[in-house]
Amino acid sequence: MEEPLIKRSMDALNRIDTAAFKSAEKIPVYFVLDDVRSGLNVGSIFRTADAFALQGIILCGITAQPPHREILKTALGSTDSVDWQHAEHIEEALSALKTQQVSIWAVEQTSGAVMAYDFSPKTGQAYALLFGNEVNGVSEKALQWCDGAIEIPQFGTKHSLNVAVAAGIMAWECSRKLRPA
Repeated sequence: MEEPLIKRSMDALNRIDTAAFKSAEKIPVYFVLDDVRSGLNVGSIFRTADAFALQGIILCGITAQPPHREILKTALGSTDSVDWQHAEHIEEALSALKTQQVSIWAVEQTSGAVMAYDFSPKTGQAYALLFGNEVNGVSEKALQWCDGAIEIPQFGTKHSLNVAVAAGIMAWECSRKLRPA
C-alpha cells in the first residue's frame, strides 16, 4: 500500500523572506501590463511574478497601482517583494525597455505569433512580456514596439484567457526555459 499524501507545512516549504527575495537572482523577464482594468488581476500577476522570481512588473496607463485594495487582496504581500514601476503611457515604458535592449513580446493572438511551447528565450537576453486590456488585448500602438508575439494555444470555445491566467502560463514557460537546472 502506498503512503498517503501529506501536505507540507509552511516551515517545510522553506520560503525566503522579502529581504532575501529582493537580493535573490531573478529570471530576466518583466511583465508589462497595459491598461489592465482589474486590480484583482494585477494582484494575481504580482503574486505570480513573486512565485517565479521575475525581474519586475511595469504598470502602464489605467492599470491599478499598489496600494490598491483589490491588488492587495490577491497579491498577498508580493507588492513588497516584486519590483514595479508605473508609466503613464505604454510608449514611454516600451521605449525605455528598447533603450535597455530588452526584447519585447506581446502575449496576443496575432499573425506570425509563436506558440508558447515553441517560444525559445535565449540565456543572457532580457525579455518583456506585454499583456493588454481584458477586453481589447494588446493595443495596435503597443504592437508596433514588439519584436514578436506569443500565442497560448487554446482548444475550447472561448477566444481568450483571463490575463492573470495567461501571465501564469507564460511565467511557467519562461521559468522552465531560463532557470538553471
